[in-house]
Amino acid sequence: MDKAGRLGKCRAMKTPSPRLAVRGLILHENRLLLVNAWGGGVSDLWCAPGGGVERGASLPDNLIREIREECGLTVAVGDPCLVNEFHDPGGTFHQVDVYFRCTITAGSLSPDWRDPEGVVTERRFFAQADLAAIRFKPDSLPAAAWGEGVLYDPLEPIVR
Repeated sequence: MDKAGRLGKCRAMKTPSPRLAVRGLILHENRLLLVNAWGGGVSDLWCAPGGGVERGASLPDNLIREIREECGLTVAVGDPCLVNEFHDPGGTFHQVDVYFRCTITAGSLSPDWRDPEGVVTERRFFAQADLAAIRFKPDSLPAAAWGEGVLYDPLEPIVR
């Protein structure tokens, strides 16, 4: 490899790749399951349950694991319905979330359930009309949950 190729490789190694995550859109009795995924409940921002992908496991298998950890539910993973990207404009963080439609196959929400990682502090089902009174991300969440097809929500700044 020549000097220019080595220099390009070094620069590429310093820039982190986007993080890949999976999230589940679970409608139960026409209400959407959302979680407050901020340790200690330091934010009022709600999102769909899910999290980072572990190498060597499929996207659905990762999502099944994440929903079990965060909510204590067992789900069947259906089709993808949304791809969302967000980033930190002042930093290096960039995440790509792939959302899947899911159905609960076992379990129910319990106030006694604790996320082993301590990130999810609340989990709750919301009717579509309820979303007008809360902060949630991404903006396209209602359209993805109650709509059809696959949506793409382009790069947006991270919100805390």
